[in-house]
Amino acid sequence: MNQLTAQAHSRVSRSDKRLIALGMWRFMLVALALLLSLGFTQVAVAQADPDREMTTAAPGITADQWRQVRSGETGPNYRDSRYDSNYSLINASGETWRQIRNRWVSPFGMIAIGGTAALITLFYLIVGRKHLEAPRTGRKLLRWSLVMRALHWTVATLFITLALTGLNLLLGKFIFRTLFGDAFWAWMIAASKVLHNYLGPIFGILLVVMLVSLIKENIPKKHDWVWFKKGGGMIGKQHVEAGFANGGEKAWYWLLASVGVLVIASGFVLDFPNFNQGRDTMQWANIIHAVGALGLTAVSLGHIYIGTLGTEGALEGMTTGYVDETWAKEHHSLWYEEVKDQTVSEEEIAARKSSSGSGEPSATRTS
Repeated sequence: MNQLTAQAHSRVSRSDKRLIALGMWRFMLVALALLLSLGFTQVAVAQADPDREMTTAAPGITADQWRQVRSGETGPNYRDSRYDSNYSLINASGETWRQIRNRWVSPFGMIAIGGTAALITLFYLIVGRKHLEAPRTGRKLLRWSLVMRALHWTVATLFITLALTGLNLLLGKFIFRTLFGDAFWAWMIAASKVLHNYLGPIFGILLVVMLVSLIKENIPKKHDWVWFKKGGGMIGKQHVEAGFANGGEKAWYWLLASVGVLVIASGFVLDFPNFNQGRDTMQWANIIHAVGALGLTAVSLGHIYIGTLGTEGALEGMTTGYVDETWAKEHHSLWYEEVKDQTVSEEEIAARKSSSGSGEPSATRTS
């Protein structure tokens, strides 16, 4: 009996030892897995943190190394890997570009846009909307054809899209990244880059087409100077004469024809870096593009305000194509005298829409 009991205890003890050994091996495997996962986590964190990645990938640059680079004594260790490149990996002109972009262009661009928006808001609160001085007659004049309206709204939509995506590319790191976090901002910046790069050339081509189509109506005349002296009718009580386009509209046109074309040209340089332009050229193109685009965005706020909320009847011309006879008399009297015999009633416009679908006469002007 005692012998059987001893054998049973021996079997139990051997079983316990096997269980203990198996448990120890499992514990060691789990501990090893935890250590490996911790290592992979540190690698992932280092990759997610650009500053930490830089300190791991490249040691700190000393003042002697900077002096060596600036003096041209770069040597093979400081050359970059781009084909046929004469630039150093540590590029002094790149730092100059970064300082100009971040310390001057970005803040002053936001001041210009924010300041313009604030002035427009203040003007609206103090002066208010410019209403028609006389009642509407119900007689209409065709001002914009369907083709020009479609071209205008396409260009306007692209302009707003490019302005918003460009502001995100320029300032999103400082604003949206802080508000939404890295994950959401990364998606925003990636989408902004794709939209900006692919829509930019389309906008450039269509803007040139629109500028060429409207050049005849925007040639400066003597009465445009009077329009500016009287502030577009806001200074004094006398009526200000204007042709198809007034002085302010012509100023916006020629701003687009000069600064706008410069922004388009610099954008093409940035969008297509495969024509052997060097880094210096790309850096200057970036500064010119940013300054011009920020300026146009600021001025465009005034154009948008006057054409929508600021002036009664102005938006109707670009949505329906027609303006009321009273609006034409008050804002473009010289043009009204040229086309006043072409007025039509709303009933006639409705009949044209039912017959032709556009509401326009069979032969229309494009401007």
